Amino acid sequence: MIPKEYKMKSYNITVAVTGMNATDNPGPGVPVIRAIRNSSEFAGQIIGLTYDPLDPGNYMEGICDHVYLFPFPSEGAKSILSRIREIHSRTPIDVIVPSLDSELNAFIKIEPELKAIGIQMFLPGEAGLKLRSKAHFTKLAESHDISVPKGKTITDTASIYRLEKEFKFPVMVKGQFYEAYLANSPMEAETLFRRISSKWGLPVIIQEYIVGEEYDVVALGDGDGGLVGAVPMRKMQLTDKGKAWGGITINNPDMNEFVKDVMAKLKWRGPCELEIMKSTLDNKYYLIEINPRFPAWCYLSVGAGQNLPWASVKLALGEDVPKFTEYKVGTMFLRHSQDMVYQLDKYQAMTTVGEIHNIQTSKSEE
Repeated sequence: MIPKEYKMKSYNITVAVTGMNATDNPGPGVPVIRAIRNSSEFAGQIIGLTYDPLDPGNYMEGICDHVYLFPFPSEGAKSILSRIREIHSRTPIDVIVPSLDSELNAFIKIEPELKAIGIQMFLPGEAGLKLRSKAHFTKLAESHDISVPKGKTITDTASIYRLEKEFKFPVMVKGQFYEAYLANSPMEAETLFRRISSKWGLPVIIQEYIVGEEYDVVALGDGDGGLVGAVPMRKMQLTDKGKAWGGITINNPDMNEFVKDVMAKLKWRGPCELEIMKSTLDNKYYLIEINPRFPAWCYLSVGAGQNLPWASVKLALGEDVPKFTEYKVGTMFLRHSQDMVYQLDKYQAMTTVGEIHNIQTSKSEE
């Protein structure tokens, strides 16, 4: 909770957010926007930066005031910067909250240019992003004394059949940006390697499988080793991709201390999702993964009393943000699918001119 002596103020600003997709593996954009609109301090507008005219977040009521079609990260940082400059000239932006792993490299590269035109972000630096990458993740044990599973990057199928010399099956097979699956044999690992590499490229990561209890934590670091806030949850419902479709905040003081220790050692700047396992073999906590942005379930932090997306916006603006000292245990979220009905004109606008305006101008009631 925020300390009672904290004084509220009003921010008439424009915030741009990416990640407007809402599949069975939804982007974090919509919940990030919902969290920002939930703050009584926010009195501005929201811009949705979308990669696909069919992203549902483009059209949902109460979400975006403006939506602009945006170049894919694969088109490069220069293309992204050019599009932002164009949007900024028409709808001035104060803060951008990137919400997808694959776009962070580009946004970090153009951060100086964005600052020069008055656009702020609150992200880890290139070194921090590289450090948490799945390809370098196993080095955290030596470089930062953080308990992580043994891991290895591979770039060809032949390497899979040599894994039994180093790993005991089953193992986790992970893409460099998204997706992770359990492989019970080298043959199954090869199938997963081909599926993941065709979608996310090389390398593919092999990681030791830790048997135990899984926790997910949404956290916000100040960049100096301090933890602005963190909300842990346990998954209650999963999709076939292992993504949380329901969860509940939990109280685990030992695990919370582990999170503080990890964030202090990494000096993490910005939002992240920590995936943690408590091993049944040695009762130790292991950091399984760091996702360098808000997770799609981040709106749970608002319900638990820590509006971390809004806190990140204020940090981007250079504001002093008091640290959250507690959260509500036993707060649940359950995701659901809902058919949305729209007229063709908005979709036509997205596909022809690449933008929609004035979808919604009032604050969300949620």
